Amino acid sequence: MRKWTLPAALLLLVLLSLLPDQGRKLHVHADESTDSGELVDPPKVEEKISGVSHGLSTDSDVAKREAESISRKSLRSNAEKFEFQAEVSRLMDIIINSLYSNKDIFLRELISNAADALDKIRFLALTDKEVLGEGDNAKLEIQIKLDKEKKILSIRDRGIGMTKEDLIKNLGTIAKSGTSAFVEKVQAGGDLNLIGQFGVGFYSVYLVADYVEVISKHNDDKQYVWESKADGAFAISEDTWNEPLGRGTEIKLHLRDEASEYLEEEKLKELVKKYSEFINFPIYLWASKEVESEVPADDDESNEEEASESSSEEEEEEVEDSDKKPKTKKVKETTYDWEVLNDVKAIWLRNPKEVTDEEYKKFYQSLAKDFGDEKPMAWSHFTAEGDVEFKAVLFVPPQAQPDLYESYYNTNKANLKLYVRRVFISDEFDELLPKYLSFLKGLVDSDTLPLNVSREMLQQHSSLKTIKKKLIRKALDMIRRIADEDPDEFYTGDNIAELSDEVLLKRGSYAKFWNEFGKSIKLGIIEDATNRNRLAKLLRFESTKSNGKLASLDQYISRMKPEQKDIFYITGSSKEQLEKSPFLERLTKKDYEVIFFTDPVDEYLMQYLMDYEDKKFQNVSKEGLKIGKESKTKELKESFKELTNWWKDVLSNENVDSVKISNRLDNTPCVVVTSKYGWSANMERIMQAQTLSDANKQGYMRGKRVLEINHRHPIIKELRERVANDPQDESLKQTARLVYQTALMESGFLPNDPKDFASRIYDTVKSSMDISPDATVEEEADVEEEEAAPKDAEAKEDEETESSSLKDEL
Repeated sequence: MRKWTLPAALLLLVLLSLLPDQGRKLHVHADESTDSGELVDPPKVEEKISGVSHGLSTDSDVAKREAESISRKSLRSNAEKFEFQAEVSRLMDIIINSLYSNKDIFLRELISNAADALDKIRFLALTDKEVLGEGDNAKLEIQIKLDKEKKILSIRDRGIGMTKEDLIKNLGTIAKSGTSAFVEKVQAGGDLNLIGQFGVGFYSVYLVADYVEVISKHNDDKQYVWESKADGAFAISEDTWNEPLGRGTEIKLHLRDEASEYLEEEKLKELVKKYSEFINFPIYLWASKEVESEVPADDDESNEEEASESSSEEEEEEVEDSDKKPKTKKVKETTYDWEVLNDVKAIWLRNPKEVTDEEYKKFYQSLAKDFGDEKPMAWSHFTAEGDVEFKAVLFVPPQAQPDLYESYYNTNKANLKLYVRRVFISDEFDELLPKYLSFLKGLVDSDTLPLNVSREMLQQHSSLKTIKKKLIRKALDMIRRIADEDPDEFYTGDNIAELSDEVLLKRGSYAKFWNEFGKSIKLGIIEDATNRNRLAKLLRFESTKSNGKLASLDQYISRMKPEQKDIFYITGSSKEQLEKSPFLERLTKKDYEVIFFTDPVDEYLMQYLMDYEDKKFQNVSKEGLKIGKESKTKELKESFKELTNWWKDVLSNENVDSVKISNRLDNTPCVVVTSKYGWSANMERIMQAQTLSDANKQGYMRGKRVLEINHRHPIIKELRERVANDPQDESLKQTARLVYQTALMESGFLPNDPKDFASRIYDTVKSSMDISPDATVEEEADVEEEEAAPKDAEAKEDEETESSSLKDEL
């Protein structure tokens, strides 16, 4: 064995001399195989990184470095772990377990978020140019890159980036208000396609990926990595292994096997063209293309060419010339370069005549993040010139936002993007349009407003009022155009088939607008005194003559009787209820048209809309109604004076101001109306339903009630005769009170004492059935309880017997 000692020692020395270098390499690979994801020797920054146009270099070293940074789809062990907030987890569960077929939306959401980040850094650069940096960092663009081998799709922007706190806040622990709203919408049967409207579009990545890395660098913080497998947790760690971003965010999607189609360049080009064509920043794809190039030909190929050329004497000279030049051949090579995918000029800068309807639709979808099948109801693309110059595009959405009228006066929901000289300023600037027009989507680009000022100073700028005034006028003209182009609005003939197909396509368009945004027009009438008359022209309603269709005030006036001076209307909770109202009896009999207002906001609306086209509005449920040229004779009033005075005394405790002869009744004995400037019955009901209402402070607005009687009705005639015979008859007074309370309920009011009203009804029923008024309810007999007790005792005794016998058997 000793003869092997010397060779073995020499071999050991050789191995030890190699061990430091190999040991280091083994140690690196061992670390890579762990879950930590950290490298002992992190890759260094390329010295000539800015030498490549539009992006990072892609040589073999960089490719190798990127490959080393890919984890094994498990959270790094040294990272700080967090749990998703409950609402975010619910949202992600819905997305991950969804069978939603249109998974394409994830790309448009990521591109949209990237564009928002670029907008923010460009806005900050207006006052501090140093935030952009130099070289590639100053290029505001979006880059998309594929790695087919590792099934990774990367999307990078050079936007504002996120700090560590931003990553925690925006991507997991603090659910924004939109998260809850979106979850509720989806669970109620909504479409995932709406995800962008709720500000939670990032989570759509889990439609196609099972592991996501978000690498981000903010100017005020280090570079961090956010990672998650959507399993209820995420991790954040300082990034020391990836390429330094300089500034911005890169999202790496580790795609599922079934999402491999998103590794195809043509698929990505198609999606960008479909969804993100009008993003206001260049979108680049690291795309391949084949090019032809000349390379030296092989020697065998050169010899074959010489042999073929020497076979002809005429070609000998050419062979000699060719010998002087090196032999080459053309081959096709695959090269990679950044290819821009959205080269469309900003649509608002183009001539409106050159923009197609399809382009407007796509621009609206990109602007509003609304990618439904319906196109906008209308749009207005215009340029304002003069003292204030700006370009604008306004859209009427195909449907209202679910939360449009929730907390209407407590939230700012501006949907206009403000640009100044093509530089995005803000999409939360609510001074451009009044609140009632906040449902409109659009964009304003001004050359007049200053760039580098604060938002507070911009709000006070003199040009802003001029821009707002012109935008309101254009917006109302756009809405009016929807009505003017709707054949249901302007065509009154019986044979509607005479209209062209192009016109018929717009049939019912204004009815659709009114059903979605009619409340906004009413709120505009309340809030905007300057444009009240223009907004009133847009008002629509149903009436006694509209035959179930919507009518306008202009149409109502065209149907008014020659002697009619007022526009009649009535308010209530439903059309069906109002059609049976006793207030309409005489009006409908005389063929007068009455407007039905059934929306609670209508009560407030009619407090501001006092007249239209020199015609005053008259609520037919209030006193002071005048129908035609009718007038009550003094003799009629005098003949019922004894009854009206007696009845008023009987109702002295019922807040009744007077009892009068009515001119509005036909088949009903009496009704209760309110004073002209007091609340109607419908308004009282609305105010009582308010959560924080104060009944004591509302008393002065209720007004006095007036009992109007139908002098031609048999009940009223009989009461007059009996009062003349015996005005002190107590039963007659009880009947008068009962008739009043019945009229009170039929007129829409609630009785002050429901128990008293019910008692009077029961007494009347007794009288009609010849039951004595003194009859009482029969007392419950106690014998039943005494009989029940022995039965219970017997049953208990039987149970005890059965129990003892069962024990004996056991």
